[in-house]
Amino acid sequence: MLNERETLDYLRKAKAGDNGAKEQLLLHNASLLKSILKRYLGKGVEYDDLFQLASIGFLKAIAGFDESFGVKFSTYAVPMIAGEIKRFLRDDGSIKVSRALKQSAREMNRFIESYSSEHGQQPSVKTLAQVFSMEESEVVFTLGSARMPISIYEQSDYKDEKSTVLADKIPSKDDQDEMIERMLLRSAIERLPDREKRIVVLRYFRDMTQSEVARQIGVSQVQISRIENKIMQEFRKELSV
Repeated sequence: MLNERETLDYLRKAKAGDNGAKEQLLLHNASLLKSILKRYLGKGVEYDDLFQLASIGFLKAIAGFDESFGVKFSTYAVPMIAGEIKRFLRDDGSIKVSRALKQSAREMNRFIESYSSEHGQQPSVKTLAQVFSMEESEVVFTLGSARMPISIYEQSDYKDEKSTVLADKIPSKDDQDEMIERMLLRSAIERLPDREKRIVVLRYFRDMTQSEVARQIGVSQVQISRIENKIMQEFRKELSV
């Protein structure tokens, strides 16, 4: 992980359009992305796809971060990363690829390597369609399904595409008001007494039930419910300001 000064330096360069700085931020924060996506394993989305989603959320955090927020970048980035994954799971936007399709892609890639070595150039889509008894559109789909970009700034293989890098194709639907609301909420949490802060973290960031929190804190479930209601009332006041 980068220290705070190094992170800010890369952030300033990244926001000025330096793609290399964005790559460095992604590289040095890979462990942060992995720690977040682990919570969503076993929900029907493969690890590589979760990492890709986490990376998209991280890039949105770079774009939306403002030093005037007065918080560390990681504090701002975590909910953005988790939000990107949750939004995908919520909308059921499956990007899973069947085993049969993956196998076809592997066989096709092996043929491409062999053909390239023998002929000094890659086979055309038409050639692949003839060899594998597929429609040309099916060939393109098969190859695309197995292609995980090394970099979101990698140039596209298809010259007729208007967008030349993957980052240009990433949709951004985040609402700026929602970002600000998150920052206000975090500020409100930071001002809570230690016990109340711990309850909020366990309930809303660790997804524990009131009964589970009660056992952790050493009080009754009824007390946790009362404390939580009081905290929520304070949060509503904070966010309505």
